[in-house]
Amino acid sequence: MAENNKSKTATSTKKDAPILVQIGIYATVLFISWLISEFVAKTFPKFPLPTPVIGLVLLYLALTFKIIKVEWVDSFGSFMISLIGFLFVPSGIQLAGTLGILQNEGWKLVIVIILSTIVLLVVVAYTARLFIWIRVHWFHGDATVNQDDQK
Repeated sequence: MAENNKSKTATSTKKDAPILVQIGIYATVLFISWLISEFVAKTFPKFPLPTPVIGLVLLYLALTFKIIKVEWVDSFGSFMISLIGFLFVPSGIQLAGTLGILQNEGWKLVIVIILSTIVLLVVVAYTARLFIWIRVHWFHGDATVNQDDQK
């Protein structure tokens, strides 16, 4: 009996893919995203679609449908997240170049940011409330989150 409990509680550690494989997966997703972006730009010139946005959607779909396993992209993704501050430095430098505009129009920007944050919070709250209502009334489910839903 104790042996069964040990086997159930033992966690399986999955090995990460080699870093070159992970880079290759990200490069492939980015290349496919670029192809889709170019196709959309030529087909619908007034509807540009950024390559990184397409890449995020493709990677999300590949992970959701288990085409790509999380272990295959986890460590390189963590590495890229650790670089995110460094990647935003050029944007900060460009923002510093427009300080004159911020000094004159900064208060308007602060008001817009505060109001848009409040609107966003209210919309998210009511959207969540709507989804809970739909789950309870249409699917006869409980409003609590089940452990099975998180897997």
